Parts: sequence; C-alpha cells; structure tokens
Amino acid sequence: MGFEQLAELRDRLRAEKAQLQPAAKQQPPQKSQKAQRPQKPQKPPREVRSPEEEAAFEAIRRLQKHFPLAFPVNPAPKVPLKEGILKDAEQHLGTLGLSLDQLKLGIAAWCQGNRYWTSMKENAPRLDLAGQPVGVVTASQALHAARQARRKRAQARRDKAPAKDKAVEASPTPQAEAAQ
Repeated sequence: MGFEQLAELRDRLRAEKAQLQPAAKQQPPQKSQKAQRPQKPQKPPREVRSPEEEAAFEAIRRLQKHFPLAFPVNPAPKVPLKEGILKDAEQHLGTLGLSLDQLKLGIAAWCQGNRYWTSMKENAPRLDLAGQPVGVVTASQALHAARQARRKRAQARRDKAPAKDKAVEASPTPQAEAAQ
C-alpha cells in the first residue's frame, strides 16, 4: 500500500469507529459486561532492525521521495535500474541527506528480493533517476535474476523447515563421531 492509501484507510477506520462509539454509549451495559475488564488490544511485536537495516530503510525512503519513477512505492512494481545508478545518485547526496555508505546500503537493499528480480526480464528498459530509459536488461542479466529469485525461495523453504529436520542436520555424522 502507498502512503496515500494508508492515510485513506486510517481516516475511514476512524470514521467507522466514531460512528460505532455513540451507538455503544446509548446502550446500557449488561451485567456480564460490567464484570469484565476492558482488555487493551495487544500490539504486534515490532520488527527489530539492525542499524544497517535502518540505514538502508531510511535511504530507500528518501530515494523514493526524490526519485519516484526510479524507486516506486509498493504496490507499484520495481523497475530495472540503470547500470551505474550509484554514481548518478552520489551526485545527490546533499539533497538526499545521506552518507555514501547509507546510499550504498539503500541501493543494495533495493536491488535484492523478488520484486526487483521479477522486474529483470530480458529487453526490459533500465531507468535512470529521472525515470528515463537508458538501456535494456540483457538475457544473461535476466537469467541471473531468475537464479537469484530461485535461490532466495529455496533458502526461505530451508529456513521454514520443521525443527525436527534441522535437528537431524545439526546432529554429527557417524564419520565425525568416529573421528572424535
């Protein structure tokens, strides 16, 4: 969801809540409701990000703000970026308010993951910071992106494997036991 869609959803939910609250005040509370303490809704645990992840997240947010055609906000699909986009973006460090390391982390994070790799189709246009086509994705680059996506999916499946399978993998092999 984009920021505009989230703001619209928030406003709509607030309006619905405001409509429901007056109706709840008009109804007398029942005895069973009086005895119960109102429970606060539990917030989901916040994702804990490393300082590097925070820096990359902030860099991406600023890149999206200044260069929306090259760094579109989700749910819009990502686009293949020009080769050497880092050099172009370095010229805007002052405008972006980022260090070179933050910029590198942000662009590296942006160019990883399924959304980016699925955009890397053969002959797809590569865009510069202004969103202008300046090249195309080659067949070998498209193949590499497809391999990266498969490798990432396989890693995710291995990470989600049941604990029993992981325990078997962690147990020493008979050869290792014999060597001890």
